[in-house]
Amino acid sequence: MPHHKHHEKLEKLKEAIKNSPDLTEEEKSNALAIIEEWYIEDLADQEVNLVEMLKAKLLELTAKLEPILAELGFI
Repeated sequence: MPHHKHHEKLEKLKEAIKNSPDLTEEEKSNALAIIEEWYIEDLADQEVNLVEMLKAKLLELTAKLEPILAELGFI
């Protein structure tokens, strides 16, 4: 899911919690804190996945470039 869509859903959820007549202020606060924690963890997971994907692509590119660089005498 694109980041902006994810963020929009998060904001809608937070507003629904804040406006809920069935929750106490403490319950709202606790729920919002948990959601923020999940959001931060999700962002961290996305960053780890991006770094792993970038690492794999760089290794793939390096494997293709090494013979060319060796032939040119750079390595």
